Amino acid sequence: MFLTINTTGSADHPATDLGFLLHKHPDRAQAFSTAHGTAHVFYPEADARRCTAALLLEVDPVALVRRSRGKGRGGSPDAALSQYVNDRPYAASSLLAVALGSVFSSAMKGQCAARPELPARMLPLRLEIPALPARGGAELVRRLFEPLGWTVRAEPVPLDETFPEWGDSRYLRVVLEGEATLARALRHLYVLLPVLDDAKHYWVSADEVDKLLRAGEGWLEHHPDQNLIAGRYLARRRVLTRDALERLELARLAEADDVAAEELDNAVDEETDTVEKPVPLAVRRREAIVAALREAEAARVLDLGCGQGQLVGELLKDGRFTEIVGMDVSMRALHAARRRLGLDRMSERQAARVRLVQGSLAYTDDRLKGYDAAVLSEVVEHVDPPRLPALEYAVFGAARPRTVVVTTPNAEYNVRWESLPAGHVRHHDHRFEWNREEFRGWAREVAARHGYAVDFRPVGNDDPQVGPPTQLAVFRREADEKAGARSGAARETRDRVDRGGGAGTAAAGNGRAGGRTAGAAADGGAVGVVRPVDGGRAGTDTDGVSAAGAAAHDVPVQPPSAVTVHSPTDTTTKEAAV
Repeated sequence: MFLTINTTGSADHPATDLGFLLHKHPDRAQAFSTAHGTAHVFYPEADARRCTAALLLEVDPVALVRRSRGKGRGGSPDAALSQYVNDRPYAASSLLAVALGSVFSSAMKGQCAARPELPARMLPLRLEIPALPARGGAELVRRLFEPLGWTVRAEPVPLDETFPEWGDSRYLRVVLEGEATLARALRHLYVLLPVLDDAKHYWVSADEVDKLLRAGEGWLEHHPDQNLIAGRYLARRRVLTRDALERLELARLAEADDVAAEELDNAVDEETDTVEKPVPLAVRRREAIVAALREAEAARVLDLGCGQGQLVGELLKDGRFTEIVGMDVSMRALHAARRRLGLDRMSERQAARVRLVQGSLAYTDDRLKGYDAAVLSEVVEHVDPPRLPALEYAVFGAARPRTVVVTTPNAEYNVRWESLPAGHVRHHDHRFEWNREEFRGWAREVAARHGYAVDFRPVGNDDPQVGPPTQLAVFRREADEKAGARSGAARETRDRVDRGGGAGTAAAGNGRAGGRTAGAAADGGAVGVVRPVDGGRAGTDTDGVSAAGAAAHDVPVQPPSAVTVHSPTDTTTKEAAV
């Protein structure tokens, strides 16, 4: 798909000032990666009298299909086989609008550090789009652009010039001419291209309302077809459309009264209307974990035993966390996390930050290496004590993130839970619960063996007698000069695993496979370990996934009918039925 922006100039105001506004040098051809291909920016002509900038979006059809997980995403909305045959690589659509917002972001915001006076200058502009899908035809193009001051020329593109009897296609060659600031012209295109196409290649979520109002500021509130624009831009989602129209009306009234919109929208006094409610422990736990990760300046984070994705969702709210990987042994939990997070409805940029994978901490996993931080939130207590060395080595010995955050219940605090019978653990799948001394002893030993320093923090109300309800430890990797001692400690841990403490070995008993059910623990899942099952068959988690979890699958891929599990202590191969 293709777009050209043309302007003319004079000796005092050369047309090549367009390069300053677009932040793209006229003498260079540049390429920029997008979620669905590559955007090329170049100048077919550039001199003082006339300058033309071109944006060519080269769409990768394979990437388009791979990233299209929901109905109608990435393909023509009226094509039954849109995954395979569609017009998206060629026709101006929301793909081009997203590329505009990405490649020309500073120009759209009206920013130019080198020439601060330029963004406010009115320019004689000519915008040309060779293939624009318009549901409503040339008449709708004129209805949308002419009230904004553009002279519109919209010509139908014939299906085939060789066979004129076939008639015209639904695509138009559109030329817009007029005087405007470049920022406003780009914002017009950003909003109205997907409106004319009446489709978007990604799921429309609540943040699209903010995008619409930002791009439409100063013109959309006065547009005679603002209802149509808001409805189509927001994919006819009634709640979002109503919200957008109410905010547009508020902006129009505020402008008429020359006051800020917040001054008009003050019917509710938030200070007197807000009722303070106790914060759930699960929320406090996530807040404490996020605070520790921010303090560690972590950008790439692993949530090991992510369960249904509550912590992943919290991390997604903060842009400083650029890559978030949630791992759990339970496919059921991962599918629940996908639904909870709304990955299929998420914007492209947000979805690119998160990945959910199946795996087990009973085994080392090369996918876990190279991250800034890892979180084990309410995980260790779901693992049988003899198998903790395997988890310890997988995280601290093999993956070795810079920071590891571990939370676990404080057994001493259980006496404060009125609903918890004496002597019981908080969840039926907890294999143990440590008191403060036991947790700190384990954490200090792990830190010493693997070259980490550790400190401890309370989570929740810190009772003067029994301590907080949740214990939190932050492990920080020490300097590399201790690598020799660390490698020796790692070998010692591996030897302990090989002598029988590792995952994948059997012992007597009737229990199901280690690793909690999908509903266990509000904030995280546990690692899966093979536990003995009478009758000689391999143990499985309650969702039908092998608790050994040796094979790892991305969530969109269904697991195979059998997972091959290799025991670290045995070279033989076991078949774990799924």
